Amino acid sequence: MMKDLKRALLLAVCTVMAFSTLSAQRVESDSELIGKWDLTITMEQDQLKKLGIFRHGLMSSKGFPGWLQVKLSGFSTLVGYYVGYEGSARPIAEIHYDEAKDKYHFTIPPQWMDIDDIYFEFSLKDDKLSGYKMLDGNKLKFTGVRAPSLTRAEPPVWGTPINLLTENMDRWIIPENNQFKMVDGIMMNAKKGGNLISTQKFDDFKLSIEFRYPEGSNSGIYLRGRHELQIEDSKGRADDVSIGGIYGFIAPTVNAAKKPGEWQTYEVTLVGRHVTVVLNGVEVISNRPIPGITGGSLDSNEGEPGPIMIQGDHGPIDFRKFVVTPAVN
Repeated sequence: MMKDLKRALLLAVCTVMAFSTLSAQRVESDSELIGKWDLTITMEQDQLKKLGIFRHGLMSSKGFPGWLQVKLSGFSTLVGYYVGYEGSARPIAEIHYDEAKDKYHFTIPPQWMDIDDIYFEFSLKDDKLSGYKMLDGNKLKFTGVRAPSLTRAEPPVWGTPINLLTENMDRWIIPENNQFKMVDGIMMNAKKGGNLISTQKFDDFKLSIEFRYPEGSNSGIYLRGRHELQIEDSKGRADDVSIGGIYGFIAPTVNAAKKPGEWQTYEVTLVGRHVTVVLNGVEVISNRPIPGITGGSLDSNEGEPGPIMIQGDHGPIDFRKFVVTPAVN
């Protein structure tokens, strides 16, 4: 009799646990929050000064770009990644939901700044995010929309190549703190200065460049002004923040870099989200999708064409070739 009672109780407990698990799985797997979100973060002028943040010349006056990805881990836990206006994609251990307030919240540690953990709280209504982040005592509002898929129905038809290196640099927007200049056909950035932004915007394109940097230097090429292709003296590394990678997202298969001071080549193809990168004749990224924007982006409007941006605010870099071939369809 006692054995039968124990069996019955055990069966009842197992049934309740199974129901709870299935219920959680059903609810969370259907969460409308799951997906990728392009964010716009608003800051007042005094907050910019307090946090020591520089605004790019073409950065939207509406705010700074950001990116959020939400995924399901197991049956009932929401996790993700966050990208702010600087740094790499940072993991989110858990995104919590407060049913009473109908709001989500999460916390991440700081990356490059000596501050407290950063707290995010937001709501999801009409397929849009709205909330704030607490950063070093500053309450910064943000909004978010779903990131576009950027799927292409047809392969691109390539147009006429455009040489972005001209003697008067008239195909670039020149910042006030510019250090780039043309010397004997080479566009040189001798020291830390401003970022160059192309006057023309591009959708899908191929990019062919020749560059060199001194030992220990760091730069980058922002594709559509949103996805940084890393240029760095990476000391043999092959990770997602080393040369050949899409910063914080995609690591190169190998480090194919030459020694500092030598001329090197990039051949890049960007179609929708998919990027192929050939460094010094070695294919280091093969048709991989870029999840979202990287830190330092001009904006988060991923569905729109964007310019090429050269990072000049980190270290010296030279270019003797910079040719873009845009798609015409």
